[in-house]
Order: sequence, then C-alpha cells, then structure tokens
Amino acid sequence: MTLIAGVDSSTQSCKVTVRDLATGERVREGKAAHPAETIVHPDAWWDALLTAVRRAGGLEDVAAISVSGQQHTPVFLDATGEVVCESPLWNDTGSHAQMVDLNNELGKGEWIRRTGLPLTLSDTVTKLRWLRDVNPQAARRTAAVAVVHDWLTWRLMGFGPSAGELDLLTTDRSEASGTAYWSGDTGEYCTDLFEHAFGRAAQLPRILDPLDTAGVTGGGMPGIPAGIPIGVGSGDNAAAALALGLSGGDAVLSLGTSGVIYTRSAHAVHDYAGFVCSYADATGDHLPLVATLNAARNFELGATLLGCTYAELSDLALQAPAGAEGLTLLPFFEGERTPDLPHARGSLHEASLSNLTRANFARAVIEGTLANQVAMIDALRACDVRVDRLLLIGGAAESPAVQRVLTQMVDVPVFVPHSDELVTKGAAMQAVSTLTGTFPSWPLSMTELTDAPLEARIGEQHEAAKASLGYATTNSARLPIG
Repeated sequence: MTLIAGVDSSTQSCKVTVRDLATGERVREGKAAHPAETIVHPDAWWDALLTAVRRAGGLEDVAAISVSGQQHTPVFLDATGEVVCESPLWNDTGSHAQMVDLNNELGKGEWIRRTGLPLTLSDTVTKLRWLRDVNPQAARRTAAVAVVHDWLTWRLMGFGPSAGELDLLTTDRSEASGTAYWSGDTGEYCTDLFEHAFGRAAQLPRILDPLDTAGVTGGGMPGIPAGIPIGVGSGDNAAAALALGLSGGDAVLSLGTSGVIYTRSAHAVHDYAGFVCSYADATGDHLPLVATLNAARNFELGATLLGCTYAELSDLALQAPAGAEGLTLLPFFEGERTPDLPHARGSLHEASLSNLTRANFARAVIEGTLANQVAMIDALRACDVRVDRLLLIGGAAESPAVQRVLTQMVDVPVFVPHSDELVTKGAAMQAVSTLTGTFPSWPLSMTELTDAPLEARIGEQHEAAKASLGYATTNSARLPIG
C-alpha cells in the first residue's frame, strides 16, 4: 500500500490525514488546535502541524505530502526568513479602515476590474496596508509576504528562521487569487496593487501550475523524513472543491467557522454588485465564491445559551414551526463580511412573551444563519453562474435541523457528501499528483436530502429584520435558483 498525506491548516486547527493512494481511504490522522485569537504568531501554526504529524503516527511511511490552509492570512518575513510579527487572520476585522481607504483611493470598481474581488477586510492586500499603518517598523523589516499554506510548505522544505531562500517560496493560483493583487484574467500578480497598499515591493511566492511539485521535505523535522515530494497545495475551499470533484452547475455551501458558497467556472467573473469573489480553483479553472464571517459558531453560541448540546439544539429547532412564530435572529455577532457590516452585532427581532421559547430560539439561530448564506446564491446567479444542485458540507452539515431548514429555503436538490475531511482529502489528491502526474479519481458518496415545501416566510423575516436596522437587503425572500 502506498500512503500519501494531506494537511489542512485551518483557522481553528491543523489536521493531518494519511490515506491510501489507490482508494483515498483514511488510514490514520492527527489534529492539533490553533489559538482562538484573530492575530496569531505563525509559529503556532508550525508547532500545530508538527503536533498533528506526531498524533498521526509520523510520516516515515508516506510517499508524498501537500498542504492546504486558510486563505488570505499573511505571513511577514524579513530578509533572513524570520517571521517579522504576528499575523492578522482573514477574519480579523481590524483592517476594515484600511479596506475603506484602499477602495476610496482606487475605487471599488477598479479592484473588481483588476482582480475580480470586491475588496473586503479579509483580503491579504488590506492586511498589508494595516501593517503599514499600525506597525511601520515591522513593515520596513518585511522582505517577503506569503500566506499560511505557502509558508508551511516552505517550512516543510527545510527553510525558516535564518535560512533566507525567500525566492523558493511557492504558492498556487487559488491562494494568489485571494490576495487582491492577482488577476484571474492574466494569471499574474498585479505588483502595482501590492506596492500601492504596502508602499513598496516585496518578494512574493512563485505561482505554480496545478500539477507542479513545490519541492521535497528537508531534514531535521520530527516525524517527517527528508526527501518526500511536496504538492503545490491550495486554499482550503479549492482543496475541498477538488475532493468533491466539483463540476459546472454544482454549488457548495460550507458551514464552518465561516459560511461559504462557491461553484466552478471556466472563466473569471467580475461582480460589480460587490458580492462574488472571483477566486481560482486547484485545477486551472475558477471558483466564484461568496463568504460570510458568521456560521457554525452561531450554533455553538445558541447551544451554550440554551444550556444544551449541539444535538439537542437541532432537536429543539425541529420542534418549532418554520419562521419560529416570527422570532428572527440576525447573527452578525462578529460583524459581517457579506454584506459589508464590520461593526454590526447580533440582534433578535419580534420577540414576544409568547414566541420567545427555547424551541423558537433554537429555530431562529438555524434560520438566521442559513438565510444569510442562501441569499448569496442569487449573487452567484447574477454573475451568469449556473446552480443545478447544492452540496452541503462543513461541521454543521450533519445537523438534522440544518438539513431540514435548508431544503425549505432552496428549490434545487440538496446533497450531503458522506463525512470526510474534504480539505485534507483535496490536499492528499495534490500529493498524489506529484507521484503520478495527475489527480486521482477517488470515489465519493453522497446522500440526497428529501425535498421539503418551500417556506418563503424565513427569507422574508430575515430581509425585514435587516431593513429595520437600515442594512441593505437582497429584496429576495425566496431565491428561484434553478
């Protein structure tokens, strides 16, 4: 049996999964937590990777490895390869003022025209301006900027503090596309946009093709032998799309730390309405995507407030009627990225002595979270992107309440892929390509959810609640997506 490994360095943790090259089946795995803060020293991610490798039983018998990770989050390096400072994560809202400045300086439409991205506080370019503004000394020391997966791949190749070799930093199209200084139309960096934001040039990772090899592992790392081929790697959503075998007409709703809806496209998109981000995928195509900040953590909060388990929250929600008797939650607890509401907070609407029950509150948490995700499907359609079926993935995908409510809000078939670590699986597929020159065709099983009557009131309440606070609405209580 030939074994390969895939790594997912996500916002919350690092996972390492060892798989059988022939079948894709998981053989063993390990996991280590990341800090909960939104400004983190990158060493925490490297330490977590080594811990996850150890908990996975080491990689001495592994033939290849590849890394996927959280997008956007920058790692700032000096000329010797030393980390300059802590990194603001993609979901850190401290760069909102810098996003506003950059949009004002060049115009929102110019960023969309050049990069396909409606500039958000999550994009790497806003973090560059943030560092320049809040820590100019660190900005002056910075000689290279990578994102998390780029830096971890470089560390696996044996580079790091005092090693220099910044020119051997590599990335892929999916990660480059999330920086807001890369063009999906040309496939090249827009270095003038980088320099505009940062004030000067810096070394950027070399962009590899989908089937390239980044290099081989270096020596001296516990549990990781030298000389193992390292795949190109990718952003987390691109890796999951690869694992799902995404094709035209498929859309994915991922409910993790963030809520993400994306699909596959043969061409870059430019959404001047400001919702859809034109990312690249791991195959050479594009991955139009809409992201929100608030998703599965809403359910954790709801369960905590109700003093129940996650499973009990789902059970309670299913006891309440659609619309929770008018009780409506806008779950913008951490501000929001889409729509652009960085200073918003969660709010409960139309509560009364009769409808503020445990069951209705549980239902409102589920409905409010999903309503914000489903509203973004219409934005994809407006970019001439087809949606014929919806694949539900992420930590919340197994919740019976999430499944039931979602089928009441969309009019296309909903499928739930059978549980797997999709990001580590996609990364492992990239590891396979370093040995075979192509991605493997591993089997994927899914369950189609039972159709449910459409419940327009859910979306209507969500839109009315936003309007009551002066937030922009989609004016779409039910989305005819078929």
